Amino acid sequence: MSRFIQHTLLFGIAALVIVLDQVAKYFVRVNLHFTSSFAPIPALADFFTIINTQNTGAAFGMFKEAGGIFTVVAILVSGAIVFYYHRIPEGQYLIRLALGLQLGGALGNLIDRLLFGTVTDFIFFHWYDQLNAPIFNIADLSITIGVIILAYLMLLEHLEERRASATADAATASSASPTSATHD
Repeated sequence: MSRFIQHTLLFGIAALVIVLDQVAKYFVRVNLHFTSSFAPIPALADFFTIINTQNTGAAFGMFKEAGGIFTVVAILVSGAIVFYYHRIPEGQYLIRLALGLQLGGALGNLIDRLLFGTVTDFIFFHWYDQLNAPIFNIADLSITIGVIILAYLMLLEHLEERRASATADAATASSASPTSATHD
């Protein structure tokens, strides 16, 4: 794949995430009153609903009082991703995918913060009224998937380094030990 296509991959993925996120948030804001909910799949109403909530904090409703800080963080993270992206070696598609997802998610939520002062969250998984997961949006999901991909890649790299180190240690040990010969 050409270097140009690899570099545009970041912005293509980010743009797709932003569009999906903003369109979904728009439909939620327009069609549901604040804190109203509906079950898009009635058979799953006890487990999954769409609810119109506003979040002033971070992803999944954490740190609700720190909305201004997250505006600055989103700008810094987005800048760092764009700055770092061109340094990624060719062929690192999963890293490019992860960074595109994170950039799109950060910008999707940043758009909400700048336009509305809060972020619209609407995806709600729950178990009847007993166990509730945090309410989130497509941008939050995108950021989370990007982080999971990066963590997975870092784990693979760490395991490969350990394997290479163990192989090198074994080779060094076998070449350093004298061979024993049996004399009759």
